[in-house]
Amino acid sequence: MRFHLRFYLQYLVLLGFSWVISTYGPHQRAQKTGDILLGGLFPIHFGVASKDQDLAARPESTECVRYNFRGFRWLQAMTFAIEEINNSSTLLPNIMLGYRIFDTCNTVSKGLEASLSFVAQNKIDSLNLDEFCNCTGNIPSTIAVIGASGSAVSTAVADLVGLFYIPQISYASSSRLLSNKNQYKSFMRTIPTDEYQAIAMAAIIDHFQWNWVIAIASDDEYGRPGIEKFENEMFHRDICIDLNALISQYIDEAEIHRLADRIENSTAKVIAVFASGPDIEPLIKEMVRRNVTDRVWLASEAWASSSMVAKPEYLDVMGGTIGFALRAGHIPGFKEYLQQVHPKKSSHNEFVREFWEETFNCYLEDSPRNEDSENSSTSFRPLCTGEEDIASVETPYLDYTHLRISYNVYVAVYAIAQALQDILTCTPGKGLFANGSCADIRKVEAWQVLKQLRHLNFINSIGERVHFDNGSELSANYTVINWHRSPEDGSVVFEEVGYYSIHNKNGAKLSIDNAKILWNGHDTIHLFFFFFCQVPFSNCSEECEPGTRKGIIDGKPTCCFECTECSDGEYSDHKDASVCSKCPNNSWSTGNHTSCFLKEIEFLSWTEPFGIALALFAVLGILLTAFVLGVFVQFRDTPIVKASNRELSYLLLFSLICCFSSSLIFIGEPQDWTCCVRQPAFGISFVLCISCILVKTNRVLLVFEAKIPTSLHSKWWGLNLQFLLVFLFTFVQVMICVVWLYNAPPGSYRNYDIDEIIFITCNEGSMMALGFLIGYTCLLAAICFFFAFKSRKLPENFTEAKFITFSMLIFFIVWISFIPAYFSTYGKFVSAVEVIAILTSSFSLLACIFFNKVYIILFKPSRNTIEEVRCSTAAHAFKAAAKATLRHSSASRKRSSSVGGSSASSPSSSISRKTNGNETESPSACRQSQKPRVSFGRGTVCLSLSFEETRKDSVK
Repeated sequence: MRFHLRFYLQYLVLLGFSWVISTYGPHQRAQKTGDILLGGLFPIHFGVASKDQDLAARPESTECVRYNFRGFRWLQAMTFAIEEINNSSTLLPNIMLGYRIFDTCNTVSKGLEASLSFVAQNKIDSLNLDEFCNCTGNIPSTIAVIGASGSAVSTAVADLVGLFYIPQISYASSSRLLSNKNQYKSFMRTIPTDEYQAIAMAAIIDHFQWNWVIAIASDDEYGRPGIEKFENEMFHRDICIDLNALISQYIDEAEIHRLADRIENSTAKVIAVFASGPDIEPLIKEMVRRNVTDRVWLASEAWASSSMVAKPEYLDVMGGTIGFALRAGHIPGFKEYLQQVHPKKSSHNEFVREFWEETFNCYLEDSPRNEDSENSSTSFRPLCTGEEDIASVETPYLDYTHLRISYNVYVAVYAIAQALQDILTCTPGKGLFANGSCADIRKVEAWQVLKQLRHLNFINSIGERVHFDNGSELSANYTVINWHRSPEDGSVVFEEVGYYSIHNKNGAKLSIDNAKILWNGHDTIHLFFFFFCQVPFSNCSEECEPGTRKGIIDGKPTCCFECTECSDGEYSDHKDASVCSKCPNNSWSTGNHTSCFLKEIEFLSWTEPFGIALALFAVLGILLTAFVLGVFVQFRDTPIVKASNRELSYLLLFSLICCFSSSLIFIGEPQDWTCCVRQPAFGISFVLCISCILVKTNRVLLVFEAKIPTSLHSKWWGLNLQFLLVFLFTFVQVMICVVWLYNAPPGSYRNYDIDEIIFITCNEGSMMALGFLIGYTCLLAAICFFFAFKSRKLPENFTEAKFITFSMLIFFIVWISFIPAYFSTYGKFVSAVEVIAILTSSFSLLACIFFNKVYIILFKPSRNTIEEVRCSTAAHAFKAAAKATLRHSSASRKRSSSVGGSSASSPSSSISRKTNGNETESPSACRQSQKPRVSFGRGTVCLSLSFEETRKDSVK
């Protein structure tokens, strides 16, 4: 019972598939029996007639329209290859290949209708009904399918035949989606993927420096992935798309008009199209009708050489189109095979009859097309005689000069034959199947051929390696063609102007000969040669000249920009610069910002007038100080020099020479060593100078303020102690400098912040250390000012307290002004400000302290005597003593008045005293003796003074 049930089930399945084959299988086909059967899918027509099905009766198969001569030539390439293999004694000997070829009409529905017959036959074979009947004796299984052409059709077919592991080799489907081996396990192809073509198209746009284009693609599995990859590549190359649109051969006419309006109104002059010939044809017709000639078309491989659009009447608009074509191959004997086609000789090929009718515009007597009176295309055709000469007619069928797709078909057939040959010659134990077994060539199945194809690796006739292993794709080798008008008959000529190779060993992927390219449909030898040879402009904005950069415009793509002048210190030396390059630190931009020039280096130089002036003043100060020192040495035994503390004066003059000399270190190009030396030299010199003044002033003040001069003062303020104090004060400054130089040593520094100038200055290392250095100097100066101010009333011939006070005031004014001036200036003027401060301070000290003494020594020698110094000193001393005596007398009188026992002396009375006795002298006697007098408001004191040479500063 189970056996009968299984029998009836298989019989019903057989009847079902037989019904599918007989009812829905395309009636028009090319078929030839053989031991092994290959399937073929070719676009013999460009499309199907638009006809609504009201389903009032059984639906009829849709009629195919617009004959495709190139598609028929591709079919002939398959039959030619099969016949060539069948006639070969080395390839598949004793094995006859047959074929079943259907017309896809360039539509998915027709492709699936044809593929269904392949699948149905293989399914019947898988039921193994040979034990019941000889059902498959005349119809062997289809072990492989050649096709289809369009990517959309191949995608649908791959989904179907892949379920049954029937290998499919496409000759023209280049969609990158078909590279997904997980989804399309049995799909292979002999054409490169569109991913390479999209890169090549973007490379051409980049080659001609266009950045504003229109992108159009067919609304199918070929156009959408191709234009998507193209747009991504354009994005990476900073090229913008002004308009993108999807089209189809079945699009409404109104949509075509709207798209043409948008193209015509666009400022982009380059139109890149990823579509097939039938899909782009409606748009091109509309553009020709409008005579839009100022556009450059970039054609993908699918329509670059399509006979539907490459027509002479379109050349006024489409002339100069740049497209991609596959590398042409050579098929020996194929030309003669194409010319031998005849309806009477091709009974196995039903497409030959329609080809003959379309070629000669006639109808054959037994043509089924003639029976359809409603077909207006054949109603007025004459009867074909059968004697027509195929070579006398110009059709794309006989265009065998560049065999591209035809060669891909040829290679696909030979790939399957090579796989079958490997199965035929397989050695048991070394096969690809379980346990190294081999397939039986007489009972080979589709999945076994698929397995063998995946391991196939051979070189075709043009030297390309063909292999279909997982993840592999053919190398992308495209020829770049340009549409020219033939000077003989005005037909379209595809001129080769370059090539693109993704696997070029030299790394140059794109090569184009610009001189061969024709623009706008005119010949380059025309009168307007120079105009038409110029590359058309297709940019959103005019190119920016050198010295400017692209500026972003809000709301616009990056390719639309405004030219902005480079900022100061930046430049651009080429057109269309995206950014301005910054000049090196030692350079600055020219006025037009196209290049950079070396900055001028500035510092307080010895050769500039300002530097020379400062150096002269410094040298003058050194010479004057040396002159004063020489005068003091020459007149070292004179009273004024002695009274001025001769040894400290020498040291003071030496320190002033150092001060003047330190200013010279600030002049000239700063070096690391000069930067380390100049501030410590200035600081130590000034501290040494002010220390000498401080010690000298304080010593005199203490001596004169003492009530009774004793030997203790002379001992305490001896020369050794004075020099020790000077050393200690200076040592503090030296330690400040040592710590400074150890922790943060100054160094030469180049300041690049100023335009067009590099200032070489000293980086002080630590501004705090510099502050301590100047602050300590000012502290000593303040103490010195205090003591000098207190001793301002001492004998002016004996000490220079008033002048020291004045010099300290100048010192403070100078250095208080120096601080803001130092921090507000820059460059060489920083050094100049400090030099001026040093020189001003040094000159003030030299002038105030020593010029008066030098004047007396050289020009008033009468005042440089012992008597003059004695009188001056004694007058100061006894003036203070007289004041004290008068205060005492005044107090005594007040006490006497209070008791009434005495009367005060009259205001006009005079008092005369002698220091060695108690005698009194009259004022006249004092004048007669020429003794020093001290007059007060209440009287006069007559003094008698003498100096001992051995004991200085003692009063007798």
